[in-house]
Amino acid sequence: MNLLGLNFHGDPNIGLYGKASDKLCIVGHFISEESQKKLEKYLKVDVKKGLIAGTDLIGLFATMNSNGILLSGLVNDHELKNFEKIADDYGVNLDIIDSRFTAIGNLILCNDKGAVVSKLLSKAQMRKISDCLGVEAVQMKLGGVDVVGSAGSATNNGCLLHRDSSEKEIENIQEILKVDADIGTVNFGSPFVGAGIITNSYGTLIGDGTTAPEMQRIIDSLKLE
Repeated sequence: MNLLGLNFHGDPNIGLYGKASDKLCIVGHFISEESQKKLEKYLKVDVKKGLIAGTDLIGLFATMNSNGILLSGLVNDHELKNFEKIADDYGVNLDIIDSRFTAIGNLILCNDKGAVVSKLLSKAQMRKISDCLGVEAVQMKLGGVDVVGSAGSATNNGCLLHRDSSEKEIENIQEILKVDADIGTVNFGSPFVGAGIITNSYGTLIGDGTTAPEMQRIIDSLKLE
């Protein structure tokens, strides 16, 4: 089973530092060559490095699927050139979401089949998101919160959601992302599962504070083999 518990900078909220798709994974510059190879082994995709706003917080300031990469407006010109090269090398779209809500990774939950977007973003930004990711995008809350990207973690196989997600929200997520979904937690009770997980269809990285019962729910929800 491709499931690995780890932390970055001693922080089990690993989802703040990276994002993955079935094409590649992007993490902060801090990662060592040894750790990079370990991530590639578990996710079965190339791992690339980047910075946004001079930080390693790729998972906070970006999101992605196999069709495109979306960046926060905080990205500077030098950082953008690196992402442009990555997008060109892997044949994916690239766009920037300029918003006063800069934590784009917290505001979008997506896979290759659909995207769930926070109501904090505008209709014009919704069109950008849909075009870049190549999927239908729908606005909603999740577990009563607007930060749908940190309140969920999705692949093309399954989806794990904030523990307070309602039955209706779960049904909507399943319809939008076209996968089964269930609720759970990570890192000893955190409902913000997106902040504690980096995942794609091939493997999953979880914060090393995750308990055995939480791990089993993650395995079941994301359909890990």
